[in-house]
Amino acid sequence: MDLLNQLAEDLRLGEDDAVRAGTQAALAAGVAPGEILREGLLAGMAVVGEEFGRREIFLPDVLLAARAMQAGMEILKPHLASDGAPPAGRVVLGTVQGDLHDIGKNLVGILLRGAGWEVIDLGTDVPAARFLEAAESSGARVIGLSALLTTTMPRMAEVVALLRERGLAGRVKVVVGGAPVTQAFADEIGADGWGFDAESAVRSVKTLMESV
Repeated sequence: MDLLNQLAEDLRLGEDDAVRAGTQAALAAGVAPGEILREGLLAGMAVVGEEFGRREIFLPDVLLAARAMQAGMEILKPHLASDGAPPAGRVVLGTVQGDLHDIGKNLVGILLRGAGWEVIDLGTDVPAARFLEAAESSGARVIGLSALLTTTMPRMAEVVALLRERGLAGRVKVVVGGAPVTQAFADEIGADGWGFDAESAVRSVKTLMESV
């Protein structure tokens, strides 16, 4: 197994010491930092996301992998800057106003961070205007909205409507998710993406980011 494949496997297993050492070894061998990120760290985290989506692993395994990803990134980040490697992207996440549930949102954040994304987590009970303010001030191109209560789902529509009102629709994409949220509801309110679980929500974010 070559250095990058081994690095991806160590990350999948949540071996943070091995990931740290493997990242250093790849750099010492002259592998480009961007390649280490894509073919080692991100490749490993992609497998974690897929396995979690198939229920082959569970939240503690994802947390271990995310910690291992962070260990590798601590070594790699200074080299990425000099290598000119672009960031994966920036996403604003939050649970909509009136809803205090955050487990699903937090898991999406973990998976996105593990895949190299910068996540701006606004927490719970977030007003529609706050999502837009965060996206505009940070330059994020995707907003992720979470709701667990059917009574708070209309707040998602408010965010989409406010984006249109301010002329940001199309430039800033919206992904919605949560137990009661369906593809039909996402289509009805004009959201750009939908996730039926954390792993599919992350896939939606990645797909949308490629289109903006």
